[in-house]
Amino acid sequence: MIYDVIIIGLGAMGSAAAYQLSKRNAKILGIDRFSPPHKFGSTHGETRVTRKAIGEGAEYVPLALRSYEIFREIEAETGEDLLTVTGGLIISASGKKNALHGKCGFIEETVATAQKFGIKHQVLSSDNIRREFPQFNLDGSEIGYFEDDMGFLRPEKCVAAQLILAEKIGAELHRNETVLQINTLSGGVEITTEKNTYHAEKVIISVGAWIENFVEKPLQDLFKVYRQVFYWFDVIDNFDDFKSDNFPIFIWEHGRTENDFVYGFPAIDGANGGLKIATETYLETVSPENVNREVSQKEINEIYEKYVENRIIGVSKKCLKTATCLYTVAPNARFLIDKLPENERIIIASPCSGHGFKHSAAIGETLAQLALTGKSEIDISAFSF
Repeated sequence: MIYDVIIIGLGAMGSAAAYQLSKRNAKILGIDRFSPPHKFGSTHGETRVTRKAIGEGAEYVPLALRSYEIFREIEAETGEDLLTVTGGLIISASGKKNALHGKCGFIEETVATAQKFGIKHQVLSSDNIRREFPQFNLDGSEIGYFEDDMGFLRPEKCVAAQLILAEKIGAELHRNETVLQINTLSGGVEITTEKNTYHAEKVIISVGAWIENFVEKPLQDLFKVYRQVFYWFDVIDNFDDFKSDNFPIFIWEHGRTENDFVYGFPAIDGANGGLKIATETYLETVSPENVNREVSQKEINEIYEKYVENRIIGVSKKCLKTATCLYTVAPNARFLIDKLPENERIIIASPCSGHGFKHSAAIGETLAQLALTGKSEIDISAFSF
């Protein structure tokens, strides 16, 4: 059998591509070394921030807007609760231009894209933020951006729902199968795994932190993998203050150094669920095979003292749980969605750089279009090699 498309990696982007290709009646095979959704890559940890106005640049906004539509379509098809709108707040020290996800002036760019695309929002002073959200301990120099449609996605549920729909439509999915080799033949591509050999017209590689196994130098050098940690802190004594009715999704740039920020979520899973927060660290590269998936008490203490204590009022230093994930980062935290320069039958999808899940549904649609027609309806020229 020759498949129209083989997808390698069935996480955020691969599951979305499988669903979109299946909807287009393509004959597809999806392969993953694990059984997604799983906790070994980048698509887990219960929640991901979603927002329409994108501080990383206007070129991302069409992907975000289309993803909102697609996730609602999937919810209607499956009955799953995937996307929850809570409203969201971005806080930044006024006048600071430090880089976040490779973009200087992140909050200013967010406001600009909101205005350009007609996204409902408010610009807030420190006094405004204090009145609306007294949980934040501000020093008076901050400005804020509030977006009504900001919220969160359930990544594990999103992946599972799209894979279920893809299989229901007719996709063939092989879980717990590792790809060993990709060879280009006349008229197609040959994929060899530990279990079998398969042939396809096109291949989509969406393997996240395992990308270096699938590209050669110098392209390998474009990708760096970093360990990230999520923390859930106890708010049971002040639970009402952190319910989604009273507390927003937030991104807070403290403004001291590049990528010095914290982001978090309301206590969305009840009083015992805790307040999830995280930051980003880029000090040391790792690989999926050698990454330390344990979180030390020292790390917990440091994150609390630096980002929570004296900043978010009413959060206990008791950490209920933690989780680690992997960011696969391209230069300037960009996305890479493009055909392999030396082989147009192979499409590389490495979009995340730590801020991709919100776009994943539309990227899946884009990958399906690239594989079947050679071009996408959304302009992705900014994400080429």
